[in-house]
Amino acid sequence: MRPLQYPLLADENIGPEVVAGLRTRGCDVRTVADEALIGQPDSAVLERAVAQAHIVVTHDLTFGRQAIQSGASFVGIVYLRPGHTSAAFVLGVVDALRDGCPDVEPPFVVVAERRGTAVRVRVRNAPPW
Repeated sequence: MRPLQYPLLADENIGPEVVAGLRTRGCDVRTVADEALIGQPDSAVLERAVAQAHIVVTHDLTFGRQAIQSGASFVGIVYLRPGHTSAAFVLGVVDALRDGCPDVEPPFVVVAERRGTAVRVRVRNAPPW
């Protein structure tokens, strides 16, 4: 399956317009607000995602670094880079990821990074990271 075909859990740094855009694109997405996890540490978000077999979608590169360094288990982490820009910009990254990413098997880390008009997608499957 492709990364965005899995159930998703959007980290709190993913804006509501992006979440809405994911949903209109057919993604099954919950938010940390839906899960009453606003302000909770990344480890709590990751634990909930694992318990529900969801992929974490985030703009925060330290999210995965901390998970990997701590040895935490996870299904998958998708980084949409850069973050904290307009929803249209981020959804352009989402579209490129949806259309250009190969199938992945958990656990995985996917980075979709936009520079100018090009989006680069990098996939890491399973340790060693």
